Parts: sequence; structure tokens; C-alpha cells
Amino acid sequence: MSATASLSVDAGQDVAREAFSAFVTDEDTRHALAPIVEERGWSSNRIQGGGIANAVRSLALAPSPQYLVVDLSDSENPRADISALAEVCEPGTIVVAIGVINDVSLYRDLLATGIHDYLIKPVTTEVLMDCLAVADNMANTMPTDEPVKAAGGRVIPIIGARGGVGASTVAISMSWLSAHEFGRKTALLDLDIHYGTSTLAFDLEPGRGLCDALENPSRVDGLFIERAMVKESPNLSILGSEAALSEVMTPDPAALAHLVQELRGNFASVLIDLPRHLAAEHTFLLTDAQEIDIVTDLSLPSMRDVIRLLALCKDVAPAVTVKLICNKQTDNDEVSKADFEKAVERSFDWIIPLDRKSLVLAAKSGKPLPLAAKTSKPTGTLRRMAKEISGESGVKKKQSVLSRLFQGSKE
Repeated sequence: MSATASLSVDAGQDVAREAFSAFVTDEDTRHALAPIVEERGWSSNRIQGGGIANAVRSLALAPSPQYLVVDLSDSENPRADISALAEVCEPGTIVVAIGVINDVSLYRDLLATGIHDYLIKPVTTEVLMDCLAVADNMANTMPTDEPVKAAGGRVIPIIGARGGVGASTVAISMSWLSAHEFGRKTALLDLDIHYGTSTLAFDLEPGRGLCDALENPSRVDGLFIERAMVKESPNLSILGSEAALSEVMTPDPAALAHLVQELRGNFASVLIDLPRHLAAEHTFLLTDAQEIDIVTDLSLPSMRDVIRLLALCKDVAPAVTVKLICNKQTDNDEVSKADFEKAVERSFDWIIPLDRKSLVLAAKSGKPLPLAAKTSKPTGTLRRMAKEISGESGVKKKQSVLSRLFQGSKE
């Protein structure tokens, strides 16, 4: 994870700081840590029992180590206990929490305090080793004399009201325009794990980057993203997959949240081609967005589902801007534009006309629509949309007090 700033120890510290301590509640975790402790030359006596409660008691009386592993399994209130730990931890401590609660809200809250990672039991030696390796890499590359800056990339989920309305075409086109015409470092995340078309639209092979990221979230950092994503150009990288239809892939909320967080930290714009069923299952993808784009055609089934999607966004992400995009408009649509807008109780933000010739040309050439048909009417609208989303993200979030304490940021 990217929440830790430094391993540095204040020069004025009187007492030598231990390299490592762990406070665990079970033998399996103790055994998983043992090979790492031996490999790094740390003392095995630093693996202690008692979990988070013992960690708080012990660190109130002694300097905190550079690396700290705490077990939250016995905690009745993990958030409060981590806050108590922050009170006794010195700046620069890398904290890895482990526990049994697999909840994305808890995961995000714990990371917001400044801990490095939260791992779900059972944890293996390999997972813990990868986690600490990421921490090593960040500690060696991040400046120690500056506070950690919050990731500023704009996250924009693009959701189709129904299959076939062209949400993927919109996501692909806007990502290409953002990268090539507006010079923004852009990521396109295609979360249709089995049937995604993002890499196909660029005539590229998808690889297994997305599957690996969701299966091994502890490995996801800047270096992993650099290697796993398919580069269309220096400014545009794509992460998708074509998982076998027999392969069951249900994204873990914590893994998906971590992936989006890392993408946001590495790219100025993150466009997510988000299947509508995942939007309903993983609402944090909407809550944490800077803008939500809903794509629809002018049909009766789409009208019904736009109403439902707008209600979902209002319920879970009331503060996020929602744009309604009419795609493939013709003179003979099933529902008129006026009747559609009246039914959904809002106007369209953008209307993209249907141009079958341009769409066929893009498909045959293996190029995104704005490249294959630069002067078409749909491209003109998409260009204006991409220009709008390429604006600055706006007000930056303030860093939490607990985050500054764990990270050792200067006031």
C-alpha cells in the first residue's frame, strides 16, 4: 500500500529503535512470520502474543519499531484500537494489521489512519513477505523530508444502463482522447473480467494483469501496475482481462478498492468501464469517484434502468456529480428524447448521435473511434466530453491526524 512515508528515525532519539515487532494471537500467524524474521536477521523474540491490546500496552513504555505487525482478531472495535495504537506509535512506523473481518469499509478506514496494509487471515509467509517488500520499496523511493501527498487522480466510472448501449465505446474513446489530445496520464480499467473489449478495441492482448491484481492484492503497487498494465502509448495504459468462462472471478471488495487506490495514485485520470451489476455490488466505486457517467440509448428498458441507476447514485454517492449520456441517438428511437428526460426527471448532459459507418470503421481497423473517424459527429461530442473530464480534480482532501502520526509528516 502507499500509506507509509519513511523508515527514518529522528536523529535526536535517545533510545535505539528495534527493527521489528509483532503482536499476534495465533500460532499459524507466528509460524508464517518466522521465516521472514530469520531471513531478515530479526530476533524471533520480537514475535509476541496478545494482539493489538498488548501492542498498545508495550509501545506506551518503549520506542516503537520500524516495522510493526499487529493482530486485530480479538479486537471488538478495530478502528478505536488502531487509533489508540497511533497515540503510542512514533512517526515513521510501518504498521501492518491483520484480522478476520473482510469488510471494505473497515479496510478503507484503517488505511486512512496511515497504516501500511490490512491483511485477512489466514496469512501466509509469501503474502507477508510481499507486503513488507512493497513497504521496503516505498521507503527507499519516497522522500523523507516531505509529507505524503494524497493521490489526486480523477476516478470516473462509466456505466451502461443496459448491455449494448455503448458504454465501453465511450470509455475507450474518452480514455484515448484524454491521453492523446489532452496529454493526461490516463488509465482505463475494464472490469468486465470475462467479456471486456477494451484491449480488443486497440488491437492489443489483455494479459492477466487484472486477474493477478484481484487475486494478489498485496503485490499491487506502482511497480506491479507498471508491469501488469498494457501500454497503448506513454500516456495511456489499460488493465483488463479475458478470463476463461469456466473461471469463477468474483472481485474481492478490499482487493478492488486497493487496486483503484493505486491506479489513482499513479494516473491523472482513471476511467472505469464498470458493468452495472458491479456498480450495485461494489458501491464504494461510486462513492469514491469524482464523476459518474451513465450511458444509455433511447429505449424503454434503458429508461427504466436509468431511473434505478440514478436512484442508486443518489443513495450511495449523493455528493458525486452524475452525468447522463445519450448514445446512438437516431431519428427513429423507441422513446423520444423529451419523453425520456421527463421520465427520468433530468436532462441529458451529452447526446452522441449514431454513426454506424464510423463504428464499423473503428471495429475493422482495431482503433478507437476518435482515431479511426477523427472528424465524425460522435468524435466531436466525445472530444468535448474528454476535455471536460480533463480538468483539475478540485479541492484536495486534508490528511488525517492519525495519518500524519503514523507517517511522520511535518506540520
